[in-house]
Amino acid sequence: LLQGPPPWQPFPQVVGITVHLTFARRAYALAQWYRSRGARVILGGLHVLSCPEEAAPHADALALGDGVQVWPQILRDIEAGTLRPRYHGDYRRPYRDDPAPRRDLLPRRSFLTTTSLIATRGCHNRCGFCYLATEGLHMPYLVRDVEQVAAEFQADGQPYAVFVDNNLGSRPEYLRRLCRALRPLERIWSAAVTLDVTDDPTLVREMALAGCTGVFIGFESLADDNLAAARKKSPRTQDYARRVDILHQHGIQVNGSFVLGFDEDRPDVFARTAAWIEENRLECATFHILTPYPGTPLYRSMEAEGRLLHKNWDLYDTAHVVFRPRHMTPEQLAQGYGWCYRRLFSHASIWRRRPADMRAVLPYLAMSYLYKRSNRLWHLLIRHRLTAVVWRPLVEWTRRRHVRYRRRLEAGASLTSQAQVGTVLTAGV
Repeated sequence: LLQGPPPWQPFPQVVGITVHLTFARRAYALAQWYRSRGARVILGGLHVLSCPEEAAPHADALALGDGVQVWPQILRDIEAGTLRPRYHGDYRRPYRDDPAPRRDLLPRRSFLTTTSLIATRGCHNRCGFCYLATEGLHMPYLVRDVEQVAAEFQADGQPYAVFVDNNLGSRPEYLRRLCRALRPLERIWSAAVTLDVTDDPTLVREMALAGCTGVFIGFESLADDNLAAARKKSPRTQDYARRVDILHQHGIQVNGSFVLGFDEDRPDVFARTAAWIEENRLECATFHILTPYPGTPLYRSMEAEGRLLHKNWDLYDTAHVVFRPRHMTPEQLAQGYGWCYRRLFSHASIWRRRPADMRAVLPYLAMSYLYKRSNRLWHLLIRHRLTAVVWRPLVEWTRRRHVRYRRRLEAGASLTSQAQVGTVLTAGV
């Protein structure tokens, strides 16, 4: 969809396209291609919500808000010849009412796993730079019944699942109930959570016993002033290391996410961040250049201050500098961002971040090199639809290894001596 020809056999009567900010140009081109051949095109997604006037000329109708809710009405109106230009969905309805996705339609050989699960919607944070803070987006934190989630995981038959929730841990007691529902499945999974999930180490233990092998955590910054300015509800940065250790003690890998370019960041932020990641042995890290998404408080602030460099949405991808930083030049920010990735993906950094338990070093190195330094292999596997064939045995081996680890953990073995799971799946894959 991003590069190849549009799907057209059989040619559709109605086409729904979710528009993401950085792919808006491509979405509009696809819409034009289908409309010129007689199809009705409905555009939805967050970019349509934040920029409806921009999107409207490219569609027969816009779906604003919860598309699952309004899609049946859109189809009925098309059949009746009464299609309206805009439809508004409300995110407040019970989340359990959403139907499960049709995973049976996916070519399973093409994916590491087809089990992408959503148990919750929203986040208790409303960070000023996050798309969840988009003006007009009213998304309360909603949860599905834990039995529904476990049943979907069981039905798809895959050993590994990815929770794509914004924050699976916003309600700790819900996460605890979910873990207890997943535990009998004896499978493995990863999810995005915030660091305050470690407020209660017994909850982290429940996650490990339920099969959690990795978490994606938005640390964002190592400066408390940056977090306060972003309205991020987070533990103090001086407590980050202790909390990471709690996750590691329970065999849970950490993929840390860091945003570069906050107003308190200076040119030394790159080296300090990389050093902290290595010192605390994060298995993986992702970096993002601060990006003011349209409709967010950050965007409005930077636009008012005249700090936006342009409005070319193609480059609002967190890999390009689109604003004027306060304490460095745009060029310094761009160069520092690239340096962070080169540093963390280097042989030396991978080795410095190896697990303290020597029994976990070999699986960690296998994960690091397969995930971070094997792009050519990934392209080959994806092109020939061999991803599942090659990875599935490794995933199954990891699952069995983790089940054995859980049994030791459940038996009350010392966490220090038993935190050796070292999975071959990177956290947050």
